[in-house]
Amino acid sequence: MLPLTVSLVQGATRWHDAPANRDYYGELVRRARGSDLVVLPETFLSGFSNDTRASADTMEGESLPWLRALAAEVGAVVCGSLAIREDEVVYNRLLWMRPDGSFEQYDKRHLFRMAGEHTRYGSGSRRPIVGLKGWRILPQVCYDLRFPVWLRNRRLASASGGMDYDLAVFVANWPAARRHPWRTLLRARAIENLACVVGVNRVGVDGNEIAYAGDSAVIDPVGEAMVELGAQEQVVTVTLDPAPLLAHRERFPAWMDADSFTLDAD
Repeated sequence: MLPLTVSLVQGATRWHDAPANRDYYGELVRRARGSDLVVLPETFLSGFSNDTRASADTMEGESLPWLRALAAEVGAVVCGSLAIREDEVVYNRLLWMRPDGSFEQYDKRHLFRMAGEHTRYGSGSRRPIVGLKGWRILPQVCYDLRFPVWLRNRRLASASGGMDYDLAVFVANWPAARRHPWRTLLRARAIENLACVVGVNRVGVDGNEIAYAGDSAVIDPVGEAMVELGAQEQVVTVTLDPAPLLAHRERFPAWMDADSFTLDAD
């Protein structure tokens, strides 16, 4: 594992205006040039909207080529989620776009029923782990943060002391009214999984008059904030050193006492 430079892009997403958001977030991402990984909020081209027919793109639409070109331009992985329609189903889909144009995708598993997301979006079942500079990274979306079984980090059978992942990344539209759970759960997921955690949330007020307080953060494996943003537009870059993470796992191997279980993702 090598040091990993991560940029948090905390922006005020324009409501249902993909062209404006492409311009806006494109400029913010360009401020992070030189990073290894640039993290955008959930549904950053539309805002978190249940009006899926108005906000959803397709994999053949304008969003994917734009994201591919942006990742190539800045020479970094760029990730964030979009509303993507496939046939009659819309997914809240995180795209992990590499600068060489290849990408991975993760469809949000846990749909926020309190806003009716489960009635308008399809749920994913895959839990991909992606690699970057020797780090194993688990990309997730917003409400997934509340489900520790889905996020449980386990020892790899093929590697002595190796873990399922080293870094969990959460992209979010997490309202200010629930900012205490957001801040608390980011720390809990880091502590219990002996992993670093990055959470990127939006700011501003959306088209449903819901306010967002940001609070994007990088949390180390003992639950301490390496950086925590306020409630304004910001692009902040942090370098993650693998040495403290690996030393903590060696010093405090709680994973050795974890309960085994089988996860049914269907």
